[in-house]
Amino acid sequence: MLRWAFALVTLSAIDWRHLRVDWRTVRLNALYLLILGAIGFAVFNNAVYSAVTFTSGINVSVEQGAVPMFIFVANFLVFRLKITAQQVLGLILSLVGVVLVSSHGEPARILAMEMNIGDVIMIAACVAYAGYAVALRRKPPIDWRSLMIAMSTGALVGSLPFSVAEYMHGSFLPPDRQGWLIVLITTIFPSILAQMFFVRDVELIGANRAGLFINLVPIFGMLLSVIVVGETLRPYHAVAVLLVFGGIWLAERPARGSQAA
Repeated sequence: MLRWAFALVTLSAIDWRHLRVDWRTVRLNALYLLILGAIGFAVFNNAVYSAVTFTSGINVSVEQGAVPMFIFVANFLVFRLKITAQQVLGLILSLVGVVLVSSHGEPARILAMEMNIGDVIMIAACVAYAGYAVALRRKPPIDWRSLMIAMSTGALVGSLPFSVAEYMHGSFLPPDRQGWLIVLITTIFPSILAQMFFVRDVELIGANRAGLFINLVPIFGMLLSVIVVGETLRPYHAVAVLLVFGGIWLAERPARGSQAA
């Protein structure tokens, strides 16, 4: 809730002129924009945070790699967008890379995964984010900065029930100095910059191609663990990076020079 409150204040202070220009269109599409923000920003993140309290990080990483697949399927069902064999192969290669890094180089461990409520929550989160990514195709014709302000409002509103439930459950912890630093970091990077880039990315290359890059999340998580936390870089990490980037490159090839899917 705090990350989206600060993101909304920051975006509104910087980009309020664009919102004023787009206000009539935003008002007419307010419900759609609020739902987009609530699902794509609030519901997805809260579901991920909830999932890891019940299941393992390995399970969550592997399951998050299914988001591009759900995007492909949703685009086909809703918009009848065709998926080429090359895109499917690229998706499979990148997903293998995600499985490799998430299983610490032992893919057989994935077969031993036991489904529990955390896994169900995470799969539901992936479906929700795929729906958000596909629904961005139908966003109203407004400046992307106005879009971010509107969807951040939806994210803040969508976060309130989770915060109230946390407080009523007795799990609320007031942020200390480190907590406020985390709020600041998540406001700037995942809440504003990452979402802003993804929204613009969908505009430029389409949800199918943009969604495939989500498979880079476990890869960059692994690299940051090595650089920041000091974890050991192992050979399977390099193989996973090659598979993910190779899969993205392969899936991107058919779309170059053609209309975005």
